[in-house]
This record gives sequence, structure tokens and C-alpha cells, in this order.
Amino acid sequence: MIALIQRVTQASVTVDGEIIGQIGQGLLVLLGVEREDTKATADKLIKKVTSYRIFNDSDDKMNLSLRDIGGQLLVVSQFTLAADTRKGLRPGFSTAAVPEQANELYQYFVAGCKTLDFDTATGEFGANMQVALVNDGPVTFTLRT
Repeated sequence: MIALIQRVTQASVTVDGEIIGQIGQGLLVLLGVEREDTKATADKLIKKVTSYRIFNDSDDKMNLSLRDIGGQLLVVSQFTLAADTRKGLRPGFSTAAVPEQANELYQYFVAGCKTLDFDTATGEFGANMQVALVNDGPVTFTLRT
């Protein structure tokens, strides 16, 4: 499972001209699911995403987590993160989970974040989405399990 996380001051996702999810300060999580991923994989990534210390403390050091700052999450499914780009000039998707598995684990990831009491907004699985964000820093990391 892959999470591209971006520290944001605000972010939103729009489908068919309508904003369906938006947050203020927190993390935009673009989530890719691979064939080998399981609920255990998702649990590890939930813990890592929500505990990753990428927010600045009073000394301007990245020492604070999402929980420490009371931040929000915007979780958006992103099939293309699972692409194999090592060869050629066109991505391959043989390592990506099939849609049913990917959606199940995406929904599981979102539910897990909510269970931990994080204010969590989402995109729409499988939809053509437009994501807008103000990346704070900019700060972007790729987390894998």
C-alpha cells in the first residue's frame, strides 16, 4: 500500500463540479492499493500516516504528528500510484489491486482513520476527481508498507 502524503493548509476534491470533500490544516493522502495489500497492511499505513511527524514544533523542527496539531485528513484513492514505471515510456498496472480489492481497502483505510477520531474527508473511489491543495512547505512524502 502506498500513501503519498502532503502537508496542507487546505485541500479539496471535486467531482462533476461539486466539492465532495475538503479540509483545512492537515494531510492530503493519495492512496494506492497493490495486489498484495491486506487489512494488516492498511492498519500499518494508518498508524504511520497519522503518527508521521511532519508538522513544525515551536523550534521550527518537524516533530509533530497530525494528532499533535489536531489536523484533518483528506483521503483520495489514486490508482496510478501503484503503477510500475521502471521500464519503457508507459506505466504498467500489473501490481495494482483489482478495483474490488482496492475499494475495500480504501474504505477500510478511511474507516480506520475515523475510528481513531481523525476528522476525515474523502474523494469518490473510481471517479474522475479534481484535487486542489495548498501544499505547506512544500512538504510531500511517499510512505509504503
